[in-house]
Amino acid sequence: MNRDSIGALVRQIRADLRPGLRLYLLLLVAVLLQPAPVLVTPGSHQTVSTTHSITGVHTRLTDEVEEWKIKRTLEMVREMGAPWIVEFFPWAYYHGEDGGIAWQHPDMVVEHAAAQGLQIIARIGLTPEWARPEDTPLTYLDATAYDDFAAFAAAFAARYRGKVGYLIVGNEPNLSYEWGYRQTTPADYVALLRTVYGAVKEANPDIAVLGGALAPTLEPPGSPWGVNELLYLQGLYDAGAAPYFDGLAVHTYGLTFPPESDPGPEILNFRRVELVREIMIANGDPQTPLYVTESGWNDHPRWTRAVRPSQRIAYTLDALRYAEENWPYVRVVAIWAFRYPAPTRSYMDYYTLVTPEFIPKPIYTALQEYATPDA
Repeated sequence: MNRDSIGALVRQIRADLRPGLRLYLLLLVAVLLQPAPVLVTPGSHQTVSTTHSITGVHTRLTDEVEEWKIKRTLEMVREMGAPWIVEFFPWAYYHGEDGGIAWQHPDMVVEHAAAQGLQIIARIGLTPEWARPEDTPLTYLDATAYDDFAAFAAAFAARYRGKVGYLIVGNEPNLSYEWGYRQTTPADYVALLRTVYGAVKEANPDIAVLGGALAPTLEPPGSPWGVNELLYLQGLYDAGAAPYFDGLAVHTYGLTFPPESDPGPEILNFRRVELVREIMIANGDPQTPLYVTESGWNDHPRWTRAVRPSQRIAYTLDALRYAEENWPYVRVVAIWAFRYPAPTRSYMDYYTLVTPEFIPKPIYTALQEYATPDA
């Protein structure tokens, strides 16, 4: 139906019909005038051109609902020269009490990431309401739900075999917040790891199960907020964790320190990863690789732990160089965070590389020039 025909129909409706039916048909005509929805498809398989394969980003597509925005985000990651992404897949969002799993959104993210040639590190966490006690937060996970968590992790690993190569069990287990504001113990997390590891490996022997990701913190012994990750990691080994993770995920932020600043037990800086590595070696575990799944600097103009924008760019590039030259045991350094679907209107916006409107920040351009010099 062309516009002239629709116009004639509208005039006829106005002249001949009762008000109620007239309104109904006018609404129908309005629907007919809407343009057809744009079909978004993953497209042909791409490859990432990069001279620095350690480069990664945390994409934060969890709450992005529009498929074209998911595709564009992942295209920009590839175009920047980052072959790795870390993405969060919340158990609570997808898994129903009846056992059904809503795969639509994870399918969308995984298919587009695979089409862009990106390596996916999937983080699974957050507990459905049906799997935790009443009036507990999303981060509450106790032993009564470990089997349910493992069942979802195994289904995820099986569904995305060949497309998702790495799976992180939970997030920052050394912080009490991540245990539903309960005291966190290494033994609790080892029990979870043991349960998940067997189920996932049975479903997909090819996927790498990552322990962690450990949060850098200087909390003293007995703190209600968390456990120093160096002490926590030793506790994991003491509790028998070693057979149940193929790699260790860690977080390390530079804060106001340059990336080459010396590490120390009393300092939170980029090279704190080296202290983590020392503990692994001391426990006879030098062969297990590390995955830095959150890192970076912030350039908020008023946050006391931020740096100037020019410093942020220089520190980020120097950190990637340092990791490549000195950390053969680290597979990826993933920058937090590539883009948020909407502004947080807080200092967190100053961690991103791209605005919600897909405008590249100067740091994106600098990383692109660094990783893809011939682009």
